[in-house]
Amino acid sequence: REGKTEDHSDHHEHSACRPNHPPHRKEIMAFVKLVKNTAYFKRYQTKYRRRREGKTDYRARKRLVAQAKDKFNTPKYRLVVRLSNRYVYCQIVWATIKGDMVLSCANSKELPDKYGLPGYFGLKNWTACYATGLLLARRVLKKLKLDEIYEGQLENDGEDFLIEEKEDQPKPFSVCLDVGLQTTSTGARIFGALKGALDGGLYIPHSVRRWPAAEKDQVESELLAKYIYGGHVGEYMEAMQEDDEELYKTHFAKYIEKEVDAEAMEDTWKEVYEKIRKDPALVKTAKKPPAKKKSKKLRLNSAQRKDRVRQKMATFQDKASKA
Repeated sequence: REGKTEDHSDHHEHSACRPNHPPHRKEIMAFVKLVKNTAYFKRYQTKYRRRREGKTDYRARKRLVAQAKDKFNTPKYRLVVRLSNRYVYCQIVWATIKGDMVLSCANSKELPDKYGLPGYFGLKNWTACYATGLLLARRVLKKLKLDEIYEGQLENDGEDFLIEEKEDQPKPFSVCLDVGLQTTSTGARIFGALKGALDGGLYIPHSVRRWPAAEKDQVESELLAKYIYGGHVGEYMEAMQEDDEELYKTHFAKYIEKEVDAEAMEDTWKEVYEKIRKDPALVKTAKKPPAKKKSKKLRLNSAQRKDRVRQKMATFQDKASKA
């Protein structure tokens, strides 16, 4: 007994002097094998294709598309804004069982072609997003014959604006913003398209807290007006020109080629906005018919190939005899 008590006390002292250490005896853990058996695969549910491709957020889409039951078959319109590496695309879309239908669309490629932007540059920045949103708003209102009733914000001063309903007139055209999988960070370009659509006369429920340098319920109108007229690009041009002249000439080569500098930036975009309001209609271009594909010759069988050789030999002999 005395020996046992001594051993026990020694072990207790040894463990006390080594806190947070595992015991000397190794604990044996059971081996668990992960088995995907028939029961697992019977219950496995494949996700939607566009979820597997990482293209659609179905949780957000369900809330954007679902219409109130008492509105029956009334379409629920969405302002879809998407950005590529070169352009901005805006569409007014509503959902059906067959798929999404497009009421109207606009993209920043139209700005240099039709609305006086000097060249194909800066077609995906915040200002281009604003111009594309404005173009889409004016275009869809003209299509619905509401452009003269709801003119929107005529002075682009950067103040928050939401169209109001007029008495004895149709209600303003209402849509919801659909940002897709894009990050809704403060100052994001998708909110430039939102601001353009609001100033164009569309009714869109929104908050100003994600506009450039905005707070919860307040927005710096002067700063926002600077973004609307491309002032932030002009400031960057001036800063780069002072720091590194050679980098400025290569980075803004297309701007310099078209004689667009920081001073001319505001006037350039003002002219674009005026032309958008003057004629926002979509002009359909004549599409060329697809080129006819050359049909492949059918493969000849053995008898046909021998006959072809025989004909060639006969033709060659005729020419030789005549000569």
